[in-house]
Amino acid sequence: MLDIHLYPNFGAAASAVLIFLHQRLGFDLWMVTRTEGNDWIVLHVEDHGYDVKQGTVLRWADSFCSQMVLGLGPRVAHRSADIPAYAAAPIGSQLAIGAYIGVPLKRSDGSLFGTLCAIHPTSQSDQILTEQPLIEILASLLSSLLEADLRAGDQTRRAERAEAEALIDPLTGMYNRRGWEQLLAAEEIRCQRYGHSACIIAIDLDGLKRVNDTAGHAQGDELLRLASKAMRNAIREQDIAARVGGDEFLILGVECGVAGAAALRDRLAAAFVEVQIEASIGIALRQPSLGLAHTAEQADWAMYACKRIRRPKLST
Repeated sequence: MLDIHLYPNFGAAASAVLIFLHQRLGFDLWMVTRTEGNDWIVLHVEDHGYDVKQGTVLRWADSFCSQMVLGLGPRVAHRSADIPAYAAAPIGSQLAIGAYIGVPLKRSDGSLFGTLCAIHPTSQSDQILTEQPLIEILASLLSSLLEADLRAGDQTRRAERAEAEALIDPLTGMYNRRGWEQLLAAEEIRCQRYGHSACIIAIDLDGLKRVNDTAGHAQGDELLRLASKAMRNAIREQDIAARVGGDEFLILGVECGVAGAAALRDRLAAAFVEVQIEASIGIALRQPSLGLAHTAEQADWAMYACKRIRRPKLST
């Protein structure tokens, strides 16, 4: 029996489990995956013929695993074509699947993280059914290691923030551009490792130049302080806020999916209304195949699109 507790982290243990199961049971493709919204993200892979790579993103709703989690198909199917839900799953038209294994990986609160799963192009002997208890034990152990890793990740995140305290913009109390880039790179590593969702919100204060020109830079600085306080009150503790230009700000919504991103954007917009500050806001969600640097560019483009729409109103 493989002792996965000998491995230093979830990633190393997952890779060892996939190699062990391939050697013991065969199957051409073994994966540890993350489900995030409708994305099914391959975190770790042992591939022998399917050409599936780490970081591949598939549609969760198309997969056998989605049907398994719903209870519409068994965790071990030695002849997957005999299972109606699997026979109808769209992924069967993309990949040759004759046999399937899938077990959920769950967080400590019972929520679904992803799956430990395998497929093979041809059907298998029903002897494979006797291996289900072993696969489920390994999946349970992986889930435990995952939870420990995620808790350690929270501690690491706090340490990163403490280390970046020297990279604070003195006027607003937010991270400066260097601090932003440092923390963004660290968060991208976690997104790649665990398939975390994230969003970035780009903000430009529409009235700063006008205030500087008409009331002086002291009033402009006061506007920046007021805006930054409103933003800090609107974001969550785990989120990252930075001033990256004179009147340009970026917010990283950590582990923030579609609904969370929309809620974060709405809280920021409401906070600006409350303090009577006009701002252009753009938002983008991280795409697993592209990463957070691309997300920041998309958010910036969305913010400038918002500014172009608002410009006629601002000039009146």
